[in-house]
Amino acid sequence: MKAPRLHAKQWAERRVSGPIARLLIALHIPASAITLAGLAVAGGAAYLIAEGRLLVGGAVMLAGAALDMLDGAVARLANSASRFGAYLDSVADRAGEAVVFFGLLAFYARDGHLLGAYLAFAAAIAAMLVSYSRARAEGLGVTGDVGLLGRPERIVVLGAGLLLGYPLYAMGVIVALALLTSLQRLWHVHRNTRGGE
Repeated sequence: MKAPRLHAKQWAERRVSGPIARLLIALHIPASAITLAGLAVAGGAAYLIAEGRLLVGGAVMLAGAALDMLDGAVARLANSASRFGAYLDSVADRAGEAVVFFGLLAFYARDGHLLGAYLAFAAAIAAMLVSYSRARAEGLGVTGDVGLLGRPERIVVLGAGLLLGYPLYAMGVIVALALLTSLQRLWHVHRNTRGGE
């Protein structure tokens, strides 16, 4: 399940993020600035979504996700990758995703749409559970990036839902598949730690 994701990532890095990253390096823009810009863009998307501008908010969210491809590429090509940079990138990614779901929660709660509010909250929790499952697995020395719905897939599903006008369906898919992914990661860690302490 990981191979298609890796193939797509490698293609994007070679054809898209690599050339743009070289331009950003030439402009002396550091990877950490791109990371923080991506978080700021996610905040802007959340505001737009909370105000009911779902289409524009979805487009802005996807633009912010595109920045996430660039910070790592800039760090690698500029030989400036660091453990703190990787940490900052991970934290910013989680915060950006959470704030977008909060924007959806605010939008539906303001209109008294309980199902939408519940789904936004559930999607945020399910997404965090998937991310934590990976982080904890890797803390145990086990590869954690397995399963159906990692962060890139969640962004695509939510972005498509916002752009097409079906955010409820998108969040429902995210909740269901994120929970399944967490179970897949649980089973993966169980298989790879049997016999250990």
